[in-house]
Amino acid sequence: MTATAAEAPPPERPRPARRRGVELSLLVCAVLISVYGYADVGLARSGAVPRDALAYGAGLGLLALLAHLAVRLRAPYADPLLLPIAVLLNGVGIVLIYRLDLETPGDRAAPAQLIWSTLGVALFIAVVVLLRDHRVLQRYAYISVVTALVLMIVPILFPAVNGARIWIRAGGLSFQPGEFAKILLAVFFAAYLAANRHALAHTGRRIGPLQLPAGRVLGPVVAVWLISVAVLVLERDLGTSLLFFGLFVVMLYVATGRTGWIVVGLLLAGSGAFAVGTLEPHVRGRVESWIDPYASIAAGDGPSQLAQSMFSFASGGVLGTGLGAGHSILIGFAAKSDFILATAGEELGLAGLTALFLLYTLLVAQGYRAGLDLRDPFGRLLAVGLAAILAVQVFVIAGGVTGLIPLTGMAMPFLAQGGSSVVTNWIIVALLIRLSDSAREPHPETVEPGVIARATGPAGHGGPTDQAGHAGSGGPADPAGHGRPGGRAYPAGHGRPGGPAYPAGPAAAEEAR
Repeated sequence: MTATAAEAPPPERPRPARRRGVELSLLVCAVLISVYGYADVGLARSGAVPRDALAYGAGLGLLALLAHLAVRLRAPYADPLLLPIAVLLNGVGIVLIYRLDLETPGDRAAPAQLIWSTLGVALFIAVVVLLRDHRVLQRYAYISVVTALVLMIVPILFPAVNGARIWIRAGGLSFQPGEFAKILLAVFFAAYLAANRHALAHTGRRIGPLQLPAGRVLGPVVAVWLISVAVLVLERDLGTSLLFFGLFVVMLYVATGRTGWIVVGLLLAGSGAFAVGTLEPHVRGRVESWIDPYASIAAGDGPSQLAQSMFSFASGGVLGTGLGAGHSILIGFAAKSDFILATAGEELGLAGLTALFLLYTLLVAQGYRAGLDLRDPFGRLLAVGLAAILAVQVFVIAGGVTGLIPLTGMAMPFLAQGGSSVVTNWIIVALLIRLSDSAREPHPETVEPGVIARATGPAGHGGPTDQAGHAGSGGPADPAGHGRPGGRAYPAGHGRPGGPAYPAGPAAAEEAR
């Protein structure tokens, strides 16, 4: 039995399925749902299908097809859910903005949103095609952080808009640099924490249950975070500052594996929110409106934006009033941006709102899954960071609109009006697709049938190489090719039980260490 086991070839590792056909089918469904919503709005408002419904469907379908071809050619093993979810959310967002445009003939935002979406898909294709290996981004960590800080500082030189200095306006164009800065900061945090993860987790001084890393290790990343938050507070962009804070805490927790950082992060966030809400008049007004949304009604000044949002959700009920049959435009100037979720809640009801939240949940979950499947620490942290950006942003916006937390003034990913936001979100999805493709693609070291794999160098953590070239984890090699007696078998070069698999060879052994 021992000789037979030693001579038997190791089982072939299953080749991951590409599943591009599944992606194409889901894209067709996403486009059809969006076109149906567009037509439904026209039927509800004027009794006829909009004349440009076919053009809208053709344009959205063309964008989806081009993005699909780029993924099929350059990232064939990418997750098949990411792109269809992004297309569906973007399409539904344009439908909701078009519906609100009908209430404001002098302020049409849907055509501009479609143009920005086209630019976003173009950048999506550029990232998927040109970025062949996500690890290239690790080389530009410090360039990324410097660029991010510059992008956040520049809006201070421009006039405030609705109480916040977060816009750069030139002629008829405007954009938010902070939207692009969050991606660059995610790259920096991932690169720095990946390079210093062992020092962050195992060195420093212990204070109670929390082990604080050495100042020389934690200092640079904390300094960058503090500068970012300080600039955003000066610009009164508290939503983005909360987003950056959440991103920093999540990535620090993932890099160190210490739950104490979550507790510290919540305490710091609560303290900072209390201080800013007490000292800053603009923020204090939002906190007071959150505490009592109906105070303005009692004072005879009419309902506030938050109160109107509550009325919209209440009017929608479970199934909604139907697209085009609501009154969320009464919210005012932010109906197409901050409060667009109120339109979805009123006209699609709790059922439609739940469906949207499930789409966001799937998008974030697939990003986390790509991070879990990746082998390199930088890729893992980057995937988690990008997914965390979407998760924190959705929570902050949905919490503010529903009255769970004070309003912060951010754009709902893909749904809300905002060119900078939709372009940035398409870049995030492109990076997640690149990361998921790297996580799922087959490796050249895949064992072929009838061939006994032999490691070309040491692998694992100190175990001797067995007859089949398998290195164990400190135990002696047994005749069947297992690295430790009674343990599970590991393919060639895979040396960590319970951990990620590493290909055979000296380079893989270095990665395992």
